[in-house]
Amino acid sequence: MAGVKQGDWVVAAADQVIAEGKRRGPDSPLVCASGVSPSGPIHLGNLREIMVPHFVADEIRRRGMECKHILSWDDYDRLRKVPAGLPASFAEHIGRPLTAVPDPCGEHENWAEHFKVPFRAALAELGVEVTEISQTEMYASGAYREQILHAMRNRERIDAVLGRYRTKQAQTAEAEPDDDEGDEPAGNAYYPYKPYCAACGRDTTAISSFDEGSTEIRYSCQCGHSDGFALSEGNGGKLVWKVDWPMRWAYEGVTFEAGGVDHSSPGSSFTVGSQLVREVFGGQPPSYLGYSFVGISGAAKMSGSAGGAPTPTDALQILEAPLLRWLYARRKPNQAITVAFDQEVNRLYDEWDALGRKVAAGQAELTELAVRERSIGSATRTLPSTELVLPFRTLASVVDITTGDEEQTLRILRDFTSDPQLADLDQVRPRLDRAQAWVAGYLPADERTQVRMEPDRARLGQLSPTEREALKLLLDGLDEHWSLPGLTSLVYGVPKLQAGLALDAPATPELKAAQRSLFSLLYALLVGRDTGPRLPTLLLALGTERIRTLLSVA
Repeated sequence: MAGVKQGDWVVAAADQVIAEGKRRGPDSPLVCASGVSPSGPIHLGNLREIMVPHFVADEIRRRGMECKHILSWDDYDRLRKVPAGLPASFAEHIGRPLTAVPDPCGEHENWAEHFKVPFRAALAELGVEVTEISQTEMYASGAYREQILHAMRNRERIDAVLGRYRTKQAQTAEAEPDDDEGDEPAGNAYYPYKPYCAACGRDTTAISSFDEGSTEIRYSCQCGHSDGFALSEGNGGKLVWKVDWPMRWAYEGVTFEAGGVDHSSPGSSFTVGSQLVREVFGGQPPSYLGYSFVGISGAAKMSGSAGGAPTPTDALQILEAPLLRWLYARRKPNQAITVAFDQEVNRLYDEWDALGRKVAAGQAELTELAVRERSIGSATRTLPSTELVLPFRTLASVVDITTGDEEQTLRILRDFTSDPQLADLDQVRPRLDRAQAWVAGYLPADERTQVRMEPDRARLGQLSPTEREALKLLLDGLDEHWSLPGLTSLVYGVPKLQAGLALDAPATPELKAAQRSLFSLLYALLVGRDTGPRLPTLLLALGTERIRTLLSVA
């Protein structure tokens, strides 16, 4: 295990969590926490908020210990802005709790559920088990009533902690994206609680007074309404973010949490929260890891409210669940992740398959073994996998060439397999389905393969003697080399045969140049372009009869 620890961030984090639990006491539960605001599409960056604690909690369970992973839905947060692509009319709900905003598609209970439902389904497909906590339900039920009263009675202490960072933050950094301290006055007028207006339902309110004896607050709203209620009886608001987070650490007994870099810098929510949980709520800050951003194909930081950011559901359309888990498991949290939706997806599958072969051959290092084990499932569940693994790029090429025709796809793929030979397309699912989704949704139209219906007689009439000889050698060798390895050897070997060499002769710079020229000629005659899918795959897809039709010189 020592060899694994050195390079395995999950093992190291789990060790810290277990040590933190022991430090707190023998009966202290181990609790890993995640928090997501369902204010818009829950994207692949948000998924890291779940996956980091998931892997840590799962490692602890693999050691035979109990560990709870909670997912707090920050669905009592206000709607800050309407995400791109959704009706602008929803701007009238800005300032209201997410659970009080209607579902934009009319199918779910509210705005928050609209975004929770697909994310919840993606977590199930990824084998992530969490205990969900709705902050709307917690606040509305009065579960935090004593904590709210405690915070209000200790508002001067809270304000003093926050005051240590206000000037420093203003001088050195912008407020965090979810920071709601900026509009709160400091000093005697500071209150760590924000009521929702009883008239308009928004949080555009300001508390004017609080009576510690009766616990009554009085507030006024920008809509013109003024009101009040006793905090010991009513539940019409919530603690502001930087107070709410440490309060929940103490309430839930959280021993581990991860957060984005915007919450992890000096003076940020975690720094402030660590002091508040000790000095105000009598608890301890959790063991913590800050995680970096997730991008797509080299894109910058994703924002769920900016629109267009891919979600886990989007990724699972083209990436098998174990592969997506692997992308999050193999990188340390402070390292950025890039999820490819373009041609780079082929490389991701190639790397994943190479790891599988390495493990099967007994050549993988301890850390590689551990990462793959976490990727293919959890302590309680092994995820479904493709029975007969073929390269993703091969499946995508076949789907592209055949336009998804299953009969033709099965015919071609049978030529790729021999031991065992493919009997049914279900043997290459779900990977085949992922390839079909990628070709249909992400392969640009100008990169799709359109095989010629008729020979390019003009180009065939202009063939040089060297080109004519090359095509004849290729056609003469089709029957003998009709398999993926055979055709690979043949298309690369034709220039070698023309040079009087054997098919397996090593390539020289001159031979490589001749090969490139032959490939360009074949693509031009077969698909009318300079490039295309791998030639052996393309030839197998076309079949000998069509190849001869398109390449034979009259």
